[in-house]
Amino acid sequence: MMMLQFGSMPVLIASSAEAASQIMKTQDVGFADKPMSSNPSKLFFGPKDVAFTPYGEYWRNARSICMLQLLNNKRVQSFSKIREEETSLLLKKIKDSIDNSQVVDLAELFVSMTNDVLCRVALGRKYCDGEEGKKFKTLLLEFVELLGVFNIGDFMPWLPWVNRFNGLNVKVEKVAAEFSAFLEGVIEEHRETKIDDEEEESADFVDILLQVQK
Repeated sequence: MMMLQFGSMPVLIASSAEAASQIMKTQDVGFADKPMSSNPSKLFFGPKDVAFTPYGEYWRNARSICMLQLLNNKRVQSFSKIREEETSLLLKKIKDSIDNSQVVDLAELFVSMTNDVLCRVALGRKYCDGEEGKKFKTLLLEFVELLGVFNIGDFMPWLPWVNRFNGLNVKVEKVAAEFSAFLEGVIEEHRETKIDDEEEESADFVDILLQVQK
């Protein structure tokens, strides 16, 4: 293990599996807290997600919901039909392309299939077709890209004003607003379509979280 200094932020590097195991498993509580990064904080509403929220009661409750409600073995198995359907569609696309002597871009197909599975499991339906699909893909790519963008203000607190000139602040705020509006639309769709007890096993993540909220 070694310590590096990135501006004003100390960064600990674990360069072996044994050291990583000590941090992630044996001494996990001691290393559980995380620095508050500007971009994730704006994109994740505070932040309020499991990956970026600081260690504490809120994080423990969020993790409990993830493990007991969203990612338990029964729930994961209930989505097997979705995975099978999307795999069959993938194979059909490959077969059709070969039959028509077209080039097959496997990387693009795998990414598309993964997105379709995740959207159906988490949001209840696919967002890949037509103008809506193009907007969603563009928004998702921008969202993921901004999570990994270097924000100089996080490492040099006296230089956050730079982001006003390089356009980063404007872009983050724009994507955060668009993503928030998209999620609001998804939630409203689910509130208008109530599921019966018989359909509870096929409930997606938004359905489950709305039930937890109630």
